[in-house]
Amino acid sequence: MLIGLTGGIGSGKSCAADYLATLGIEVVDADLASRAVVEPGQPALAAITEHFGDDILLADKSLDRAALRQRIFAATAERKWLQQLLHPLINAYLKQQIEATKSVYCILVNPLLIESGQATFCDKVIVVDVPVSTQISRTMARDNNTKELVESIIQAQIDRESRLEAADFVVDNDQNLDHLYKQLDVLHTRLQQLCQTQPAS
Repeated sequence: MLIGLTGGIGSGKSCAADYLATLGIEVVDADLASRAVVEPGQPALAAITEHFGDDILLADKSLDRAALRQRIFAATAERKWLQQLLHPLINAYLKQQIEATKSVYCILVNPLLIESGQATFCDKVIVVDVPVSTQISRTMARDNNTKELVESIIQAQIDRESRLEAADFVVDNDQNLDHLYKQLDVLHTRLQQLCQTQPAS
C-alpha cells in the first residue's frame, strides 16, 4: 500500500516521515529524488544550466539550489518551465524507489503531492497541517529566508483548504513533537489494519 504524505512548507512533514521510519516504514522522499535528478552529469542539470546560465552553479559545478529557488519563485513562467522538465524525471525515479520497498506500507513524501498529480496513485493521503502563520515563522527560522520569499513559496503551493480537502487523514503539528508522535502512533496502527484488508496497489 502506498501512502502519500504532504503538507505545506514548514508544516513538519519530514518530522512525521522520520518518525514513521522509526516504526519500520520505508520512506521515499520526493525532495531527495529532486536532488538526484539534477546531480552533476545528469541531463537535467545541463538543461537547467543552458536555460539559466552558469551562474546557477556552485564552484564545484553542482546546482546552487538557493539561487535557483530565488529565480523560480520570482517568475511563474520559470517555475513552470522547471516543473515541466523535472516532474517526469522525478516521477520515474520515485516509481523505481517505491517498487523496491518491502515494508507493510510505503510512505511517499512530497510537498507537491497534490499539485504534481502523484496523489492519484496513492492509496491514501496524509496531510500534516499547521496554520500559515506557523509555516512562515518556522521556515524563516529554519532556512534564514525572508518573510517575502517564504510567502511566495506558500502562494506557489496549493492552498491549505484544498490540501485538507484532498486528505484521507490529517495530522495536526501546531504543538510539540510528543503531540505529533501520538497522532502518528494511532495512524500507524490504522494503516496497518487497512493493509490487512486492502491489497497493495
